[in-house]
Amino acid sequence: MIAFTSYDGTALVCHERGEGPALVCLPGGPGRSSAYLGDLGGLAARRRLLLLDNRGTGESAAPADPATYAADRLVADVEALRVRLGLERIDLLGHSAAGALALLYAARHPDRIGRLVLVTPSLTPLGIEPTDEEWCGQIERRAGEPWYASGLADMEAWEAGDESRRPGAQPFFYSPWNEAARAHAERFAARSAQAAAGFHTGVPPAGETRESLARLAAPVLLIAGEGDPAPLPAHAERAAALFPRGRAVVLPGAHYPWVTAPDAFAAAVGAFLDGSG
Repeated sequence: MIAFTSYDGTALVCHERGEGPALVCLPGGPGRSSAYLGDLGGLAARRRLLLLDNRGTGESAAPADPATYAADRLVADVEALRVRLGLERIDLLGHSAAGALALLYAARHPDRIGRLVLVTPSLTPLGIEPTDEEWCGQIERRAGEPWYASGLADMEAWEAGDESRRPGAQPFFYSPWNEAARAHAERFAARSAQAAAGFHTGVPPAGETRESLARLAAPVLLIAGEGDPAPLPAHAERAAALFPRGRAVVLPGAHYPWVTAPDAFAAAVGAFLDGSG
């Protein structure tokens, strides 16, 4: 475990798993601890995973100022970790909402990125989001599964603001929805409501972020899940085209491909980080 102090005095914790070159990993949610990332489908056998608990989550302290939960403010925590590690550049992985955080970090600190991996990321900082029609079309692909009717009711209620229905909507984010998926969803359901509420505030205009990332020299890999409601595979490919050295890969599964397709996930990410794929 690596303990360090960020720019405003908030005490943060980063967990270590595996051996090899360092890979800084940012958890999504927003507001979830890094524990749900596990060993990223066995990637820890090839990389030393540095799993950051964002402020107010896991073993990291809550900040004195709740405004610092905003994604663009969390960028400074990632930079503080890089400095603590003593690395000139970091290989960086962000999942889901933390894909947005990783994008904002890369836009602000392009010279500090070695390689960037965005796993089923939020593309909000780029102004890329599914339309209602696209979202519904992807959801309806699961209509033949036995949990679909109840899952859809829970998804609609959750989208309408009923947080208590979030657990019932989880099958849409795993494919297949099997025992391993269910166990992962149930074990790592907790998140900080305060951290989640503050995350989406203060995101810079998409045009500014796109302009900055168009000059990013580092290789970028975007991973989309074949059945993920967001991002859609087409959106990941569209986002990859914004980077000089970006590419997208579509893997089996949905929002957590390392859970339901661990071998494919670890192989794709490992080859990219090694420069061989």
